[in-house]
Amino acid sequence: MKPKTIVITGASRGIGKELVIQLAEYSGHQILALSRNEAKMESDFEDFENVSCHAFDLSRDDVKEQTEKILSGIDSVDVLINNAGFLVNKPFLEITHEDFLTSYKINVTGVMETVQAVVPKMTNAHIVNISSVGGYQGSVKFPGLTAYSTSKAALCSFTELFAEEYKETGIAMNCLCLGAAQTEMLEAAFPGYEAPVSASEMAEYIANFALNAQKWMRGKIIPVSLSTP
Repeated sequence: MKPKTIVITGASRGIGKELVIQLAEYSGHQILALSRNEAKMESDFEDFENVSCHAFDLSRDDVKEQTEKILSGIDSVDVLINNAGFLVNKPFLEITHEDFLTSYKINVTGVMETVQAVVPKMTNAHIVNISSVGGYQGSVKFPGLTAYSTSKAALCSFTELFAEEYKETGIAMNCLCLGAAQTEMLEAAFPGYEAPVSASEMAEYIANFALNAQKWMRGKIIPVSLSTP
């Protein structure tokens, strides 16, 4: 396997944490793990010499600058996995202005600003956006998830637009719309529901996709779901 430099956001828990662990098992890869909870990452990944942990907050107004600082010592990036996300689970009339702003900042504009900072470090590379099956057109929708699912739908649109703009380059972008996987976020959205897929199992699929799928596809929006609660 060719060694790659891989950036993963939302790396302190759930699928993001599992992605770091699985991809770091190949010592040739250099993994940059990004999350607000830097201390937890440093504890969880201390056994991996090829993982560096970086404090990163998508809710701030300086996402591009944060990313550029983290990448300042990196010559090139081969894979970016935009895994971080923010969930609001409230009845529509109870969703606040701040809820909407934070959802879109973390799930959409923060992702785009991260990409703006990473693209100059890319030549032949793959960007994978992690969306939700709730943001996939025609899928089953659920009460309480308006802010979350609409922001994840916007991430799908961004994927198609970026792929068109960069189709003559070596930079590919695809989007995975995940169904139910057993994570803290799923528990917050559907308390008590037991998913048929673990965070580790979903991470295995995403890791393989991130390393290989750019050879065959660009700008694709792909539902990855055995179950939707």
